[in-house]
Amino acid sequence: MAWATRFLTAVAFLAVGVVFAPDTVIGASHSSAITSAAKLAHLLCFSTAFGAALWVTFIGGIIMFKNLPRHQFGSLQGRMFPAYFTLVSTCAAVSVAAFAYLHPWRSASSIERYQLGFLLSSLGFDLSNLFVFTPMTIEMMKKRHKVERELNIGEEVGWSKNMETAKTNPKLAGMNKKFGMIHGLSSLANILSFGSLAMHSWYLAGKINL
Repeated sequence: MAWATRFLTAVAFLAVGVVFAPDTVIGASHSSAITSAAKLAHLLCFSTAFGAALWVTFIGGIIMFKNLPRHQFGSLQGRMFPAYFTLVSTCAAVSVAAFAYLHPWRSASSIERYQLGFLLSSLGFDLSNLFVFTPMTIEMMKKRHKVERELNIGEEVGWSKNMETAKTNPKLAGMNKKFGMIHGLSSLANILSFGSLAMHSWYLAGKINL
């Protein structure tokens, strides 16, 4: 019920926005209305992906890491990341489709082609996380949590006994190495996706007439 209420509220505000900007949709020609709808879809999906990436990467994750027991933090990330990458991948796909419609490749300028490249890159990095790196990271995290529970570690907040324990436990040390490699690739893909969106934000800023 709560999700339905939020969705209906968002739709209501969107409808009010259309009323206050009638020239973009109401009374416009069919082709002009489709163009406006594509622009709206691109802007909303781009801003959603950019905002979600900014929050998860630089704010929300850090706050949770500093305030939750490490195993609880990891379990929460394991639930949140698939949803997060599904959201940003979907938004990136819509942004790519809308931008490609607005700027067909054959008639697009070199700058517009570069921007489509940035959007495609963001989508590619998000999909790699959604289907490859995140499932591998979650699987390895669960295995490492099991070993850590057997060693009575992992419930620390803001710090970890893992590295100290791994010095005398080759199995945990091996898991740490593999987890670090996979998690590092996942983080790199996420940062590169965010960077691609940031590059596109400069292009959009240049198009806005304030």
